[in-house]
Parts: sequence; structure tokens; C-alpha cells
Amino acid sequence: MAEQASLTPRGEDLLAEALRWRNEGHTVALATVVSTWGSSPRPVGSQLIVDDKLRLQGSVSGGCIEGAVVHEAQQIMAGAPPKLLEFGVSDEQAWEVGLACGGTIRVFVEAVE
Repeated sequence: MAEQASLTPRGEDLLAEALRWRNEGHTVALATVVSTWGSSPRPVGSQLIVDDKLRLQGSVSGGCIEGAVVHEAQQIMAGAPPKLLEFGVSDEQAWEVGLACGGTIRVFVEAVE
């Protein structure tokens, strides 16, 4: 039986892809989940890469949070400093932003040099 591919590439696969994109002449940003509290769709260490053509691989959350992370990644690729993002919601707002049971997630976004 053939092995089923993971939905989210392993960290080393993402970093290799980020390097490939850099070697092709693209700017690239890396987002990493550095802490969570309560509900979080992705564990600490989950990563997302994005380039200047808005190619994405990996995942740090989903829903509105992922969109906000991509927006910050674009700013960082344009020269803004690295940034620690924090998203937290009440249980009532949780479904709207993709944290199904409420909680907090911190994501560090940096340029890949």
C-alpha cells in the first residue's frame, strides 16, 4: 500500500522549499507557531512559508488568523522587522476566527535570508 502524504509538510521540507524559492530570486517569509493556550488548530512548531508571489506552504492556523499572518509576512518581505503576532478570542468569537474553542496563539514571522 502506498504511503499517504501529510497535509502539512515537515519543517525541514518547508525550509528546503523556502531556500529553493530564495534561490529562484523570490523574497520569502517564515511564520512559526511559538506558543498556544486553549484551542489551537496547529501545535507549537507548526510553520508556514510565503513568497512574494503569494505561494504558500504549510499552515499555522487557518481562517482569519492565517490571512493576517500572510498580510504581516508581506510587510516583512517588504522590509519591516520580524514580528511576534498574538491572536486571542473569547469562546463566543472562536468559530469566526478559526479557534474553535477559544484560546490564544502566538506566531513569529520573519524574513528568510
